Amino acid sequence: MRWNLRMTAAEHGIWKSTEMRRQLAAAGLEISAGKMSALWTGTPTTIRLDDLDVICAVLDCDPTALLIREPDKVEARRPTVQQAASATSDAAVIVTPRFGQHRSEPPL
Repeated sequence: MRWNLRMTAAEHGIWKSTEMRRQLAAAGLEISAGKMSALWTGTPTTIRLDDLDVICAVLDCDPTALLIREPDKVEARRPTVQQAASATSDAAVIVTPRFGQHRSEPPL
């Protein structure tokens, strides 16, 4: 996913993060300067759905305007045939518990 807050805000005439922060505060969402900077300049690792809802209300947009899918990156993460084959051969190793001990160890 690509975070598109800055471009979406620009399309609505908001060019600075301080202005966006002011409008979010007016809508009832108080964001610290540090968090606003992170939302404005980068891609957040997490965002609360309530916060996303307020951002969408301020920008009069849908979440799809802020979160853009990147299917090519998803495809690039898929394992290749060779990786899949090696993963299944590694899965064939069976670990059996040794009685009298409280843990399982791989066979020697």
